[in-house]
Amino acid sequence: MSKKLYTNNEMEILQNNHNLKAVSQKSITYSPSFKVKAVKQSGKGMTSTVIFENAGLPESLVGKGKPHQCVSRWKKKMKLKGEESFQNETRGKGTRAKGKQKGSIEDQLEEVKVRIAYLEGNLDLVKKLEMQERSVKNGTENSLKIIERYELIDSIIREYSLKGMVKHLCEIAEVSRSGYYYWKNSEATRYKKYEQDSNDFELLHQVYLEKKKCGVDEIKMALKAEYDIVMNHKKIRRILRMYGIISPIRKAKPYKKMMKATQEHQTKKNLVDRDFDRGTPYKVLLTDITYLPYGKGQMAYLSAVKDGATGEIVAHHFSTSLKMNLVYRTLEKLELVTNDIPETERYLHSDQGFHYTNPTFQQNVEQMGFIQSMSRRGNCWDNAPMESFFGHMKDVVLSERYETLQALWNAVEDYISFYNHNRYQKKLKKMTPVAYRDHLLWTA
Repeated sequence: MSKKLYTNNEMEILQNNHNLKAVSQKSITYSPSFKVKAVKQSGKGMTSTVIFENAGLPESLVGKGKPHQCVSRWKKKMKLKGEESFQNETRGKGTRAKGKQKGSIEDQLEEVKVRIAYLEGNLDLVKKLEMQERSVKNGTENSLKIIERYELIDSIIREYSLKGMVKHLCEIAEVSRSGYYYWKNSEATRYKKYEQDSNDFELLHQVYLEKKKCGVDEIKMALKAEYDIVMNHKKIRRILRMYGIISPIRKAKPYKKMMKATQEHQTKKNLVDRDFDRGTPYKVLLTDITYLPYGKGQMAYLSAVKDGATGEIVAHHFSTSLKMNLVYRTLEKLELVTNDIPETERYLHSDQGFHYTNPTFQQNVEQMGFIQSMSRRGNCWDNAPMESFFGHMKDVVLSERYETLQALWNAVEDYISFYNHNRYQKKLKKMTPVAYRDHLLWTA
């Protein structure tokens, strides 16, 4: 007899197989014709596993190792007694009809076994419930959910082969009998839901990786934009949590203070005043510098300019030096982008770092036709969109350690390209920065 206990769904599948004679929760009786056929196919070199799979009886269904055990036993029997022995089998036919004299003793033994199984099942359920109660009192675990209690009752009934004990066990577990039967009868529906969740997870995980381990909202927008699939954010969160997928949460970190400006350096007023989105691309541009470690304690620096209206990174420069050339080169790249744009009131906003208070830098900004604006001292919120971009970029880029400057630079370039063209944002009407920029220019 197999140690495997067959579920109702498995029993229903097995009962529809013409190669089987009888099926119970604990055992399978194979038809004589299938046994003879299996022995002959084995003699031709076919493996036991393949024989059973061809008959619609995969190992995952009948039990691990069962095909080999059965075919081996049938070959020995056929060799000793021939094919006729399978036709004359008495297994499961109740051959004790003549032994009524022994019936009283055997009936008593059977009653004792049933009684022992009943007591063991009760004791097992009570022990598990008490263990759970102790863990709750100690604050180490939450109380058992209703579904977990149903699963516990079902496993005990199956393990001890208890019959007619559902009501009693439900009372011990403090759940309703009707609720247990509803849960039991909805097994097929649950399996179908688990299968659907598994299929959905494959797609969600793919998007999660493509979008650089993004959050639920961005996954939802990407599904709609790229796959034309509308999925509730609660479902996305539930499936990802079920498989242990959690987006990284960025912790606030104090930024290193720049060198103090010398007396000849001049700060500017905060003309932007946190009004970053003026509804027009290239109206308010934000700039800043961030540090990027690599190799053995080495440091690289990224200077970037972000459009306050669209979120697009319109210019950036990467260097291993914090000298003024870092921001000068950034301005040159910005000028290439804004050269053909009609002249209008445009702002370039930054913090009060020594790069931006430098007289030469300020003169270059003025020559480009920009009005310079600066955050208040020590107030990162005045340049929040720029800080936010650097934070999200570091979550992705610095999740791996790069030994060479080239590898780090490639990662930065890949992320900026991804951010501009593939990262959907709610505040941009669920578009990417570049798509939203084109949308604003088209509707202007």
